[in-house]
Amino acid sequence: MTQKPTLHPRNRHQGRYDFPSLIKALPDLARFTITNPHGKPSIDFANPEAVRVFNRALLKAQYGIQHWDIPADYLCPPIPGRADYVHVAADLLADDNAGQIPKGAQVRALDIGVGANCIYPLLGHSDYRWRFLGSDIDPVALASAKAIVQANRLDKAITLRHQAHRGHILSGLLQEDERFDLTLCNPPFHASRDEATRGSQRKWKNLGKQDPKRKLPVLNFGGQNNELWCEGGEIRFVTQLVGESVQYAERVLWFTSLVSKASNLPGIEAALKKAGAKAVRVTEMGQGQKQSRMAAWSFLDEAARQAWHARRKPQA
Repeated sequence: MTQKPTLHPRNRHQGRYDFPSLIKALPDLARFTITNPHGKPSIDFANPEAVRVFNRALLKAQYGIQHWDIPADYLCPPIPGRADYVHVAADLLADDNAGQIPKGAQVRALDIGVGANCIYPLLGHSDYRWRFLGSDIDPVALASAKAIVQANRLDKAITLRHQAHRGHILSGLLQEDERFDLTLCNPPFHASRDEATRGSQRKWKNLGKQDPKRKLPVLNFGGQNNELWCEGGEIRFVTQLVGESVQYAERVLWFTSLVSKASNLPGIEAALKKAGAKAVRVTEMGQGQKQSRMAAWSFLDEAARQAWHARRKPQA
């Protein structure tokens, strides 16, 4: 078995994918299974339907998610990388909790931009039993996420909310008495559709998939405009999130976001300094050729963060 050394130690997706087990969990996956140039079973990651069915099999076999689907042309996330983010965020919570990851429904997380796939709440609840609020500006995405939640009878663990103000991220979303241990966010990476398309073309080329006889998808893993690009791109989105997070300084323990481009970190760190963040963490993550990182910040000092955990009732 070939180990994936870049994955988090608690990530369920270590080593090669076990295709016999995946096909046993979801027989439909057999239709999409191919043999790669190394003679190993795989799928065609340039085929959106194959990726969707593969994700469905992973979620069913390894997380007990019985029903999962997304509308055509919506973002189909790479699950191992998404799981890494959840585990790194869990480690962050443990840092101020005597090294213990807080688990159970008392831990509440906010997924900013939950998307049609609802992936972070599914993974976070499965691994840590956290309770989630997922927000999105897209009613179609929210309807898809709601269908996933209801089909898996997760209504008590995962709630969803529409962000009606398209120009806002947090502002106008949260209720006065809501507190969160954690926020998660997978921001739009690109500044335009053209930039997103060029990024996908580079990825296909790097993977050796540029075959003129094949019609490849325009966008890697699909994705709507608000999922993949926004005006100003990732740097503008995350710095706006930093600015809005100041309003909720006492009501959120840790704000976090994925940062795809390392070149955006200096601008984000400057925004955090200006906002008055008491603690800032950047954790590198990687999966294969894909490198990313989690940026995290808190407006509470170490003593206040430890007191936050102390107020949580011990698990029975």
